[in-house]
Amino acid sequence: MDINKELNGNTLTIKLVGRLDTNTAPELDSEIKKSAADVSKLILDFSDLDYISSAGLRVVLFTHKLMDNKEGLIVKNINSMIMEVLEATGFTDVLTIE
Repeated sequence: MDINKELNGNTLTIKLVGRLDTNTAPELDSEIKKSAADVSKLILDFSDLDYISSAGLRVVLFTHKLMDNKEGLIVKNINSMIMEVLEATGFTDVLTIE
């Protein structure tokens, strides 16, 4: 998985490319812990994300909780396969999705 970051003022966009799974989730978790401390809003761009596992969902949930006391987390550009996973797990009720 590739992690591409773009900082615009106090908003950080992280674009994920590839698979967010057991092998790559720790990398994203580490990057978010390092980068999110200095921003008020975080956007996860899933436009090039091909797959998400339960390990990836845990990182997304952790990120949601981390950003909850700030302006929040937005997840955007979700393909239909990943949207099905988010719907089946109830994440669509919790996350802000665009």
